[in-house]
Amino acid sequence: MWVLLTLLSAFLLGIYDVFKKLSVNENAVFPVLLISAITGAVIFIPPTLGSWYYPEFFQSISFYVSPITLQEHGMIFLKTMIVVSSWILAFTGLKHLPITIVSPIRATSPLWTLIGAIIIFQEHLNFLQWAGVITTLLFFYLLSTAGKLEGIHFRKNIWILCIIGATLLGASSGLYDKFIMRKIDRFAVQAWFSFYQVVVMLPVVAIFRWSKPKSKRPPFDWRWSIPAIGVFLLMADFAYFYALSYEDSMISVIAALRRGGVLVAFVTGAFLFKESNIRQKGIYLLGILAGILMISLGS
Repeated sequence: MWVLLTLLSAFLLGIYDVFKKLSVNENAVFPVLLISAITGAVIFIPPTLGSWYYPEFFQSISFYVSPITLQEHGMIFLKTMIVVSSWILAFTGLKHLPITIVSPIRATSPLWTLIGAIIIFQEHLNFLQWAGVITTLLFFYLLSTAGKLEGIHFRKNIWILCIIGATLLGASSGLYDKFIMRKIDRFAVQAWFSFYQVVVMLPVVAIFRWSKPKSKRPPFDWRWSIPAIGVFLLMADFAYFYALSYEDSMISVIAALRRGGVLVAFVTGAFLFKESNIRQKGIYLLGILAGILMISLGS
């Protein structure tokens, strides 16, 4: 069951990535982030308040937000800080890069999750996992050669570094998610994470946007894809956290399958934004996903 939930989460994440690109393309990043975060928080107000006043009803419909301790609030807030930092880097990089370059880079996240598991849990790689690591890194390098054809140099381009940083933070968040899912109810994590997104984003937007004169702020255009970011992220995370809540779920497999959502983003983005070198980048993306699959099967 947790595998099916992960595949559903992957599909929803692919749509979420497309809405991100539609929202930040030639648009101010921080208002997009804040509005999408507020959308998610507003959706979680009814079940959070309802769980306080009508606990039995919300338990019966599986939307019960259970009470948590101050320490657990701190754990969720730490997760929020990691994820929001990843989002700021990802949204900023995505604004300036083709989605067909960003998607394959984001697909390498399970590789960094595996490396984190090796460092933290002192795991050892088997033959299939080593083959997966080498395959992923090889096609990642080939992707960088495709980027050069479009004037994007991976080692020198600040936006590529933003996407890589976002991917590394996302991988660390995946490891942390598995840890806190063993300690805190999954729906409570998602609810309070949604609220803390806004808490973290408000000072960030105040510092980097509202503190500047209007003449120096990047222009912001309202688009309906902006609140859709928050909606699709909520649905994707609901399926993701549900999958993690299963005792026999494996974070390495979940991380790999969830990255399959980049196929949705890649194909949709290729048609929507008319980007170049699609065939070449598509082959490299499939190579990266093949490496991730080998890592997953080796686990």
